[in-house]
Amino acid sequence: MNDSRAAPIIELRGVDKTYPGAGGGFTALRHIALSFMAGEHVAIVGKSGSGKSTLLNMLTGIDHPSSGTVLVNGVDLHSLDESRLASWRGRHIGIVFQFFQLIPTLSIVDNLLLAMEFVNVIPANQRRPRAERLLEQVGLAPHAAKLPSALSGGEQQRAAVARALANDPPIVVADEPTGNLDSASAEVVQSLFEQLARAGKTVIVVTHDQGLSERYDRILTLTDGAVQSDERRPRLRQVAQS
Repeated sequence: MNDSRAAPIIELRGVDKTYPGAGGGFTALRHIALSFMAGEHVAIVGKSGSGKSTLLNMLTGIDHPSSGTVLVNGVDLHSLDESRLASWRGRHIGIVFQFFQLIPTLSIVDNLLLAMEFVNVIPANQRRPRAERLLEQVGLAPHAAKLPSALSGGEQQRAAVARALANDPPIVVADEPTGNLDSASAEVVQSLFEQLARAGKTVIVVTHDQGLSERYDRILTLTDGAVQSDERRPRLRQVAQS
């Protein structure tokens, strides 16, 4: 019997992305062939315009490749129509954005409840207790009833992490989640991601912060839309699990 743990949770096979425009357009990704295993803790780094965010958008199905295939848990994301893709994404991938994207007219706890209602995998009678546990996990239980505007940037980002976990997805991705935070808030968010990876989530983060990237057990460096280096650092995983 095959060990399912040996199969990649994410595979990109020959992925290219070209945006149309004058002079033949702009190629953001070039022949990307990558795989990610369950439980990996990955930083994607590179200069502005290197393709980092575009790569993240391929992994989540937010954008479509010009050619190539993206498989997540064996599902070809870009074979799904938009409705099925949105539903599938809600079950399998938690996304943390740089600018939080919390719904400003809903309380923090209601932002989490809405995420659960949309996907409908958590039984209705378990949603509020789960939301409250998640907010406690990220240190926001006293702020559950507040609107996002009443929270600091670091607190809003922690709320966004809790929302990304609302449906217990196996994969969490984040695009510059600490880019607008002070060092203390960035440390709290980074520590949350490390805890998630130790708990078995696949965590993939785009970051400009070289200091933070050193704390990941795999660092992908992109240059001009191609993978320049793929550094694996198993020592960090061993330390984290000890």
